[in-house]
Amino acid sequence: MMQARALPSAWAGDAGWPRQLRALAGLWLAILLLYWRDAADMVAIWWTSSTYGHCLFLPPIIGWLVWQRREGLGRITPRFWAPGLVWMALGAAFWLLGDAGSLGVIRHGALILLLQGAVAATLGPAVVRGLLFPLFYAFFMVPVGSELEPALQLLTARIAVALLHLFQVPAHLEGIFITIPTGYFKVAEACSGAKFLVAMTAYGVLVCNVCFRSWTRRALFLGGALLACLLANGVRAFGTIYVAHLTTIDAAVGFDHVVYGWLFFALVMAGVMAVAWPFFDRRPGDQAIDGEALAAIPARAVPPMPVALAAALALILAPPVWSRISTHWGSADLAPPLLPQVAGWHRVATPMRAPWQPRFDGADHRVMARYADGQGHVVDLAIASFGWQQEGRELVGFGQGAADPEGDWSWTSPAWAPVGARGEAIAAPGPVLRHVVTFYRVGGGAVTGSEATVKLETMKARLLGRDQRAVAILISAEEGEGAPADAAIRAFLAALGDPVRLAEAAAPPR
Repeated sequence: MMQARALPSAWAGDAGWPRQLRALAGLWLAILLLYWRDAADMVAIWWTSSTYGHCLFLPPIIGWLVWQRREGLGRITPRFWAPGLVWMALGAAFWLLGDAGSLGVIRHGALILLLQGAVAATLGPAVVRGLLFPLFYAFFMVPVGSELEPALQLLTARIAVALLHLFQVPAHLEGIFITIPTGYFKVAEACSGAKFLVAMTAYGVLVCNVCFRSWTRRALFLGGALLACLLANGVRAFGTIYVAHLTTIDAAVGFDHVVYGWLFFALVMAGVMAVAWPFFDRRPGDQAIDGEALAAIPARAVPPMPVALAAALALILAPPVWSRISTHWGSADLAPPLLPQVAGWHRVATPMRAPWQPRFDGADHRVMARYADGQGHVVDLAIASFGWQQEGRELVGFGQGAADPEGDWSWTSPAWAPVGARGEAIAAPGPVLRHVVTFYRVGGGAVTGSEATVKLETMKARLLGRDQRAVAILISAEEGEGAPADAAIRAFLAALGDPVRLAEAAAPPR
């Protein structure tokens, strides 16, 4: 009864929770209004991408986690807290980095940091300690994990081929393509298991908090759950191909449609929970937090309300304002790039075995041509140039580059490339194999093949208002009998010379 009577007095009073919650609501409203595009993008990704569909359940789960802690929180007197403004400043800085590099995942994470920082700035350290897990768990709302798809495609393909060999089925692996006597199969992005791994991580962390106290048990449970998810997806891919080997490809497709999906994931999850159940060491009625111990945390660095709110609003406003200014300073107009004259090579119009064109959405200019020499080598040269970059028009980003995820071409594996370039092998149905070498350049910087370097240089240019002109140069050749793609690309590069001259002609630095 003493606990029940303590709650009303702790939650009541204009100097306590009501006033602080009004301040928090005001800051959250300001954040969501100023960064509404990022919030809307996150929700749109949750709604449209099967990889992140589970994120739709996370806001109510976080609300439930907070509700679990209501009795303990009711014993705490919330206060403004200056270090919470540092938390918000960190979110503002990360948002600027994400905006400068056109990295949606960083901007989305920064939005979560801003919302968390507002909680810390208005409610104080004791409340933050009580809400530590719900605040941390909010990061799982950030759509991240699809970047693992290429590696998971390769892993799934290798597991499937290993099991096929175990069952005496002849199978040949070429990147993510598996060939058996019945036909060939591609481990597509949707079959990589990334969406199950991402969802299992979010679910496993929640179970670790709700059902376990021991950190050792938590680590073993989470590691076992993720391993089971990866192995189960490889077994599913094997099962589909094995059905095709025993029957027909049509029957295998039907089998895959029945087995694959959230039902499959639910069965894996149920199996993991059944194994872990006997080892749970937190009872359902256990207290989530110790409110009395948290209430004893001393109040320090408590700024006046007007100062705290003014500083918080300044931190919220600063990033989008600076982003507008720096974009204006660094943007420029570009003339269409001219295709080069290459000694010993001439332009040809011979058809490709499978139509190919790199994807660079938002580019100011794109040109492409096919060249041949007198030795039977044939290459395709593509150039894309940008006068400035932002989300939706960027040199490096999801879907940009040699393999359009909405087209017929798929990334299969890394490939040879000269120093300062990126090499990759891509494939189209047939299969038709193609080798692509890519050079990037931002502003007046060095030519590089590193996407991370491109992002870093773009961030620097945007943050400091420098030259944001950028160019991509792709040199590609089809793989054919007696006409290896590497040989054609090497011969063309030798005749072309330093690609820096071509990059400067396409996007001259200021």
